[in-house]
Amino acid sequence: MQLGAAGPALARRNMKKTIGFLAISILMMVVVASAQQDKSKRPSPPAQTSCKFSDGKNITVDYSSPRMKGRKIFGGLVPYGQVWRAGANEATTFVSDTNLSVGGKDVPAGSYTIFAIPDPDKWTLIISKKTGEWGVPYPGQENDLARTDMKVSKASGPVENFTMGFDQQGSTCTLRMEWETTRATVDLNEKK
Repeated sequence: MQLGAAGPALARRNMKKTIGFLAISILMMVVVASAQQDKSKRPSPPAQTSCKFSDGKNITVDYSSPRMKGRKIFGGLVPYGQVWRAGANEATTFVSDTNLSVGGKDVPAGSYTIFAIPDPDKWTLIISKKTGEWGVPYPGQENDLARTDMKVSKASGPVENFTMGFDQQGSTCTLRMEWETTRATVDLNEKK
């Protein structure tokens, strides 16, 4: 009879251990998943900029904003003459709900990835049809929708955080990229 009495007690104890283990495992997965979702704590946190045309149509750019941290950026961390993801972490996304003309090239409403090729006196903006990229891999020219020159000038002062923004005037949104002491701009014109 003692054997029979120990059986249910042992089964209950094993069940409690199993339930406790499962609860701790689930809690650990939730904590790890939340930590991975909190992008604001990254060294290059996410940022967003948008421009609204006079008719209410929008362009939105999502990017990550790396910091200068005393480093030489252009011609150093970001080499001249090479494709750069225009930010950090995920590739920079560009979404427009209206048709655009960028440097004389048609860009239909849609979602794209943007890259840049910085040079000391001229930058090239690349609008790629391939989306969902992570990091540096550039998908190649066969995926380019448009390439256009950007105007380069000096920023008004040192820019610690890579920043993108827009200046809007009527049917033109001027995309601005600034970092270190460099400013690069390109006009995005709404096609009517």
